[in-house]
Amino acid sequence: MIQYHDHEWGVPSHDDQHLFEMLILEGAQAGLSWSTILNKREGYRALFANFDIDKVARFTEKDVERIVQDARIVRNRAKIESAVLNARAVKQIQQEHGSFADFVWSFVGAAPIDTPRDAKHPTPASTPESDALSKALKKYGCKFIGTTICYAFMQATGMVNDHAANCLSRGKPKTKPKKSVKSTD
Repeated sequence: MIQYHDHEWGVPSHDDQHLFEMLILEGAQAGLSWSTILNKREGYRALFANFDIDKVARFTEKDVERIVQDARIVRNRAKIESAVLNARAVKQIQQEHGSFADFVWSFVGAAPIDTPRDAKHPTPASTPESDALSKALKKYGCKFIGTTICYAFMQATGMVNDHAANCLSRGKPKTKPKKSVKSTD
């Protein structure tokens, strides 16, 4: 968790594949702890073709059934099916907006919203921006992307800088998340 917080969470990402990964992982986390998902992240990468949007969009019911049987991830059929639906929606978004990154970043004016948090300004569960992103993604057919999930996605991908005002990571220069190794399938 410390490694994730200090080196990835809140780092602005404009990489479609990484953004798709985070969207799927945030949806998978719904109702669970983030540590559960982080501990299963490599399983998700293996089973979802390293979050290759084109490959996941081509998954069939047979692929879903194979994934549901694999204990390396949270075996929730609805969440697994949503990943496939969301990949198809992301492909449509890419076609219409040039990239998934351009689309999602448009909800924050193409720059991170800086919101240092403290006791007087606690982190909200959602914002008008996450409401709008959720609504827009739903129009494309995405699932497991309610406003709270969208806000967590926005935090994770650096669209919103919600590090606490006194957090050492707040002012620390961050690097872009490293790209995952490509799947061999």
